[in-house]
Amino acid sequence: MKLIILDRDGVINHDSAQFIKSPAEWQPIAGSLEAIARLNQAGYRVLVATNQSGVGRGLFDMPMLNAIHDKMHKACALVGARIDAVFFCPHTSEHHCACRKPKAGMLEEISSRYNTNLTGVPMVGDSLRDLQPAAAMGAQPYLVLTGKGGKTRDAGGLPEGTLVFPDLAAVVATLV
Repeated sequence: MKLIILDRDGVINHDSAQFIKSPAEWQPIAGSLEAIARLNQAGYRVLVATNQSGVGRGLFDMPMLNAIHDKMHKACALVGARIDAVFFCPHTSEHHCACRKPKAGMLEEISSRYNTNLTGVPMVGDSLRDLQPAAAMGAQPYLVLTGKGGKTRDAGGLPEGTLVFPDLAAVVATLV
């Protein structure tokens, strides 16, 4: 089974400093949905692992988060793409939960649910907190320069072996 784990905001869709709080605010990055379709065609199961502290902050509720993800799934379907599962953490950093990236709880849950070791599994993100749990679990961290990726690269301190690409489409071009 081939898996790939993607962060959502800044990798699949445009990010916002004010959070993505509604389906209207969720806008795909050019080429990202088509890249997911290419992954599907190459036999990958595409998983999303995303922090969604806007829920914990009271900026939006679970039905709204579900509506945002429904829009994402429908947009994928329009180009022949499929996201197999979305894992998310609704907590703020003040909750000190195990599932909020940069902790590895979300990836541990993926490993458990899919009954697989994540060693070498591609994990694509635009921030250090996406890459750190990937490295901790033995997954292969990929930094994309969309979203916060440029600032993340410039700040340095990337986990050893992190591969850097302009966007998700460029990552996929190397994988398939």
